[in-house]
Amino acid sequence: MTQTDVLGFIGLGVMGESMCRNLAKKSGARVVAYDTRPGPLDALAADGVERATSVADVVSRAGTIFLCLPGEPQVRAVGLELLAHVRAGQTVVDMSTVPVALARELGAAFTARRVAFADAPVARTAQAAKDGTLSIMVGAEPAVFTRLLPFLSCMGSEITHCGAIGAGAAVKLMNNMVVAQTVVALAEALAVARASGAVDPQVLFDTLTKGSADSFVLRNHGMKSLVPDRHPTEGAFPTTYIIKDLSYAIALAESAGLTLEQATTTRRLMERTRAAGYGENYYTAVIKTIEKR
Repeated sequence: MTQTDVLGFIGLGVMGESMCRNLAKKSGARVVAYDTRPGPLDALAADGVERATSVADVVSRAGTIFLCLPGEPQVRAVGLELLAHVRAGQTVVDMSTVPVALARELGAAFTARRVAFADAPVARTAQAAKDGTLSIMVGAEPAVFTRLLPFLSCMGSEITHCGAIGAGAAVKLMNNMVVAQTVVALAEALAVARASGAVDPQVLFDTLTKGSADSFVLRNHGMKSLVPDRHPTEGAFPTTYIIKDLSYAIALAESAGLTLEQATTTRRLMERTRAAGYGENYYTAVIKTIEKR
């Protein structure tokens, strides 16, 4: 088997471990993975995923390398290490959520080394990562997207070519910005129902699903977390992460000369939620902040 037939995966967190597992099970390719923590590598060994000892080890063994990392600092650090070791003809796919400017910066740097690059962040839940039903938003040259599509389809059920490098990151940031703002709107509606006693919260949300306020966010963040007041610290998207994504979205807007009033307010509420001790909780914990206002 040649290097071009081997897939690499770096970053095995809440989403990455499941994504790597699906890639190994469905792609028919040999998969080698690396993470700083041994636990996910131990778990993935049962699925045939080979353990790498470092980022450089992944680069030496794989032709196409996927990244799924927490944010800009980690992607920048791993990106610089990759750039020191990649060779012409390899492909790097960043599935993390990063600023558009970083996606474009990395794209230019890898292209200069004749290495193909795509930004392909993911949306939906940790359960969707396990089920292989993620929505994946891709920024890449058309030929690169076509070549990657079979692999991405192992991890997601909705794969969209959004445009050139950076377009995937832009769509992901706007997606998370809209979702976060919707969570705040639902949390405020729930807080009113509870504080006023005018309507039972469950009845309120059940009825919203039957009208024009219905949404994926209502049925998932709302019904499964806000109403039962469950905001876990494991296996869920934490408050610290949504603050990061909102900051990236606001920075993109500011770079285009725009001021996002509602996104800024949402970030401020999330920052207060973090300060109250819910930084590692699912960011639906913003209801705690709203109810204390």
